[in-house]
Amino acid sequence: MNRWTFLSLIILAIFLVSPLQARDSITERTPIGGVVANMQLKDFRGKDYALADFSENRVVVLAFLGTECPLAKLYGRRLQELSDEFAPKKVAIIGVMSNQHDAITEIAAFARLHKISYPLLKDVGNRLADAAGAQRTPEVVVLNADRKIVYRGRIDNQYQIGVVRDRADEHELRDAIEDVLAGRPVATPTTETFGCHIGRVHQPDPNSEVTYHNQVSRILQKRCVSCHREGEIAPFALTEYDEVAGWAEMIAEVVEDKRMPPWHAAPEHGKFKNARPMPAKEKELLLQWVAAGAPEGNKSQAPPALNYSTNGWTLPAAPDQVIKITEKPVKVQASGEVKYQYYIHDPGFTEDKWLQAAELRPGNRMVVHHILAFAVNPGERDLRDGGIRGFLVGYVPGMRAEPFPPGMAKRIPAGSRLVFQVHYTPIGSEQFDQSELGLIFADPKKIEYEVKTTSAVNRSFRIPAGDGNYKVEADSPRITSEGAQLLGMMPHMHLRGKAFRYELKGEKKNEILLDVPAYDFNWQTSYRLKDPRPLDVGSVLHCVAHFDNSKWNLANPDPTDTVKWGDQTWEEMMIGYFDVARPYVPQDEVKADPQDLALVAAKRLMEKYDANGDGIILRDEVPEKGHRYFDFFDKDGDKKVVEADIVALLQKMPALMNLLK
Repeated sequence: MNRWTFLSLIILAIFLVSPLQARDSITERTPIGGVVANMQLKDFRGKDYALADFSENRVVVLAFLGTECPLAKLYGRRLQELSDEFAPKKVAIIGVMSNQHDAITEIAAFARLHKISYPLLKDVGNRLADAAGAQRTPEVVVLNADRKIVYRGRIDNQYQIGVVRDRADEHELRDAIEDVLAGRPVATPTTETFGCHIGRVHQPDPNSEVTYHNQVSRILQKRCVSCHREGEIAPFALTEYDEVAGWAEMIAEVVEDKRMPPWHAAPEHGKFKNARPMPAKEKELLLQWVAAGAPEGNKSQAPPALNYSTNGWTLPAAPDQVIKITEKPVKVQASGEVKYQYYIHDPGFTEDKWLQAAELRPGNRMVVHHILAFAVNPGERDLRDGGIRGFLVGYVPGMRAEPFPPGMAKRIPAGSRLVFQVHYTPIGSEQFDQSELGLIFADPKKIEYEVKTTSAVNRSFRIPAGDGNYKVEADSPRITSEGAQLLGMMPHMHLRGKAFRYELKGEKKNEILLDVPAYDFNWQTSYRLKDPRPLDVGSVLHCVAHFDNSKWNLANPDPTDTVKWGDQTWEEMMIGYFDVARPYVPQDEVKADPQDLALVAAKRLMEKYDANGDGIILRDEVPEKGHRYFDFFDKDGDKKVVEADIVALLQKMPALMNLLK
């Protein structure tokens, strides 16, 4: 038995306690060996098909799909490849669309988008799904020449919810077909399926006190519709009854499993203005509604529809400047994994810009997983590396732009370049994207606090193969400004990320500011404090991360690999980003005392070049053209410079300050 099949069995054994537990379908499985009776369905063009029409085929594969299920989209084309390969061997693949909410026009668009030529049949009333005992999309049921079920389950193991492997290393559907063609019993007749519940026709309880219009629609408006509406990141909308009823079982599953709404902070620590956990009472109402057969109720009780900005931005006002991340649309491949893409843009800032608010807007939300934007100061040698210090703004699914409090803004120095990191996720068809950055600037005369995104970073870890709870720690730079305030935190890891915690380091004990016990790479949340948290001079944010590099981590690209720092998703990062607002003193208001000026200049140099925040600038942290200045400060020749070294020399040689600006 291979490791992934073994893993599936273990998951089933711990079903009741696993965070990945799935909700039972309302339909029973038809057993292996059961016969699927002949019935007639129409395709999206209106042509009739019956199982009897395929009497000459040695194998018939019923592939249950859905037009909006992300996994079904990824596998639609894979099934076409199998159909092309096995058709000469008298194998027929039939796509079955059993969701009540999949319209004929949507099925036609699905076929056209994914270039599907095998039949796609509309299963009105989910009759064929019931006869075959299909529960999810995508799910395949393989029939032999006698139309007996010989295999049911997944197509292969490349894609699961939240999991994308470079390639499949198990091919259950292919193996089942080849076993039947060879006259052998199917070696593995069942596998667990991962995907969306089939949206079956319900039998609503007419006496239910909870209906869509009187309560459920209001819960969805409050918790879900910001993403689940036309044009947003979610794969389907939840704004109309028919659509919501079709997803009823799936809604119940993700709410029970706490996958939705996506919020991962433990409630015991911190209060956050963007918190979105669903209260227990609302969960109970949703589950009651699903159990009652998803009744619609009286339309007169429906709440007014929500109005959203028509310009596509969630910024509080129209942006002062819009920057296209790429000159031309980027083509995103249909399948597989796309490496992080990096794009560099010179915005042409000839003076410092103060950023009151910013938003990254995907051009194609279906394929953009996340975008990070960094400002890289003039002279910094490594654009990607500089991003750890120059983080500006990020986009992840569900994020809403929020301006900094009045009087607070981020400074982008004149001459800075912008670097964009874009993570694309294929959806089964070729797509194009041209994303944008919108900027709202603040009046420099009204700035009281300068906001900086800094971080606790550890680059030196090596996560052992198979380790399910590897611990990595890091400290941030010390807070050096009186009156500094913490505004928010954003942990960043990749697919092996398991948990992340921020602690405020004190003399006697550490105070937990944020605890994320179940980190999810698919939802890289920025946790914004409800009220700014004052930080004492000398305080440090200590971050503790845990990584799961074991075979039990379904998202793990390779549990046999020792994992180090790297940009790509199959590598790892450990970054505890956080926003700090520090009192801002304009340069022209700094006292002319050489000692004061030297201290200000020294702090800026430390902030610019001390990459890991350890209070020491190493020679290789400075661009090559700055080495001669570094050597001035490095009097003992140990290739290390601390703040006191810079202050001492600048006090003796004030003219150096003009050269270092």
